[in-house]
This record gives sequence, structure tokens and C-alpha cells, in this order.
Amino acid sequence: MQGLVIKSTGSWYTVLGENQHKYECRIKGKLRMKGLVSTNPVAVGDFVDFELEPEQETAVISKVHDRKNYIIRKSINLSKQVQIIAANLDQACLVVTLASPRTSLGFIDRFLVTAEAYGIPAILIFNKLDLFSDEGLEILANYMDLYEGIGYKCYAVSAIEGTHVNTIKELLKDKTSLFSGHSGVGKSSLINQIIPGIALRTGEISDWSDMGKHTTTFAEMFELPFGGKLIDTPGIRELGIADIEPEELAHFFPEMRSRMHGCKFHNCVHINEPGCAILKALDEGDIEPTRYDSYLSIYHKNDTRA
Repeated sequence: MQGLVIKSTGSWYTVLGENQHKYECRIKGKLRMKGLVSTNPVAVGDFVDFELEPEQETAVISKVHDRKNYIIRKSINLSKQVQIIAANLDQACLVVTLASPRTSLGFIDRFLVTAEAYGIPAILIFNKLDLFSDEGLEILANYMDLYEGIGYKCYAVSAIEGTHVNTIKELLKDKTSLFSGHSGVGKSSLINQIIPGIALRTGEISDWSDMGKHTTTFAEMFELPFGGKLIDTPGIRELGIADIEPEELAHFFPEMRSRMHGCKFHNCVHINEPGCAILKALDEGDIEPTRYDSYLSIYHKNDTRA
């Protein structure tokens, strides 16, 4: 039988069969993807072959079909393990906040680079509009100008008050979309607004760290009542870059990619080379210093830039 992985809890996967029946599946033996070693060889969004176990209600996944794309992260602790967040996406939405807990520009840029590397259109959703002071709204406008200027779609919403939620629904209609972000940014609250009645658990912000407490503990795909699918994922505290070589990194910054042909040397890495079109654009204010800082931190494998 064939089906779609709609939930992953680590060792068990819920697969929606072609008959629309849900099967609880495990992995057969040592299932490994070609050329990719990860902690989870199967991810939500994968299409798989599976077979029922004899005289059991459970099933075994025997094959993962080729993916059109996936989003991946690397742990920044000593294990450096790689995890596939989700597969076969039409777009990836990063839910961020400038209020509590603040999402850093470094984290945003690492997510955007990862999406670029796997050919997935990325969208930024700035939540908690209801918490912003006038000064905060100015900062928000600057952030949105920065990323819209590069070519990313940006939206400001309030999940608590429902502000601009209908705009997000239009964005998600008839597409398979990933929702990702730090714990505490309001992903679950926003999904509760998008899919009324789903009642995902929402959490408080931890006082001592200003980070959200995990309320989503596994990845799960939901059918959208207006058409499309939404994959909710556990909050990501850190996002290490995986599978990107330093010399190809600039390709995944759109504002650098469009200028690279102007560099004097074909193997320019845009750090201190003479005749570098990227450094010239940085000097002239055409590339944002914060984006270039993110480029340097990823290039030097510093995955913790705030």
C-alpha cells in the first residue's frame, strides 16, 4: 500500500492510506535515505510504501518515495545530528516575534538560507501585533522593509486578536505549507485561528529564559478546511545549517546571488577579495549589514548568531 506520512512521534508514524484510513506504522529494519544520514529517515510529508503486519492493526514502512524537497536542521550541540523537519513542501512559513520571545535576525536568516538551499519559497509571519508599542511598530516596519526588499513575503498578524488571519488563510489555500519557529512565538495560537475547533495546546513563556515552553512535541499535518495542508512542527530553539558548503553559501542569499557575476574572481567568497561586487554593494548600502553578518556567521560555522 502507499500513503502519506501525516504525523511523526519519533518511533511511530501515522500514515494516511489511499483509502483515507490512518495506519500506525514503524520503520522496517535500517531504512536509510540515499546520500542523507539523519535522525529521522521518514518525515511528515513523505510518501511511503507500507504493509500491514500479520494479524496486527499496525504496519511497517518499507520504502520512502523520492522527495521533491525538504527542510533540514542540524543540532548545534556536540552531536551535530541532522533532522528532517518536513518534506514535499510548496512553501515554508516562519512564525517570528519581535516581542517576547524575540526571534533573532540570525535565526531568521538561517531559516531563509535553508529554504533557499532546498528550493522552497519562504514566508515570514510576524506575530503578536497586539503587543507592539508605537516604537515597536516602527521596528517591525523596518524588519518587513528589509526582507520584502530582498524578495520575501512578510505579514504582520495577531493570533490572539485574529488580526490579518484571513490573509494567512488565503496564503495557505490549496498548498502544503510548513509552520516553523521558536517555541512561544504563537504558532499554535495562530493555527487555532486558521483551523477553528482544532484546539492545539498553547503555552506560557518561561520567565527565566523568555523562551517558549514546548507545547507541540511532534510534527503533524492537518487538512485545511478551505483546501491545502499545514504541517505544524515542534518549536525550534536552534537552527544549525546542514549540507551547505561555504563556497556555495552566497547563492542562497538572493541579494548576493544577483550580484555575484560582478566579482573579479570566479571563486570569490566575498570576505576580503579585491574586486568583490558583494563588498562594494555592502559599502554602498545596497546589502544590509545584518544580512552580511549572518552570511559571515554561517560561513564560519557559527550557528548561534543572535
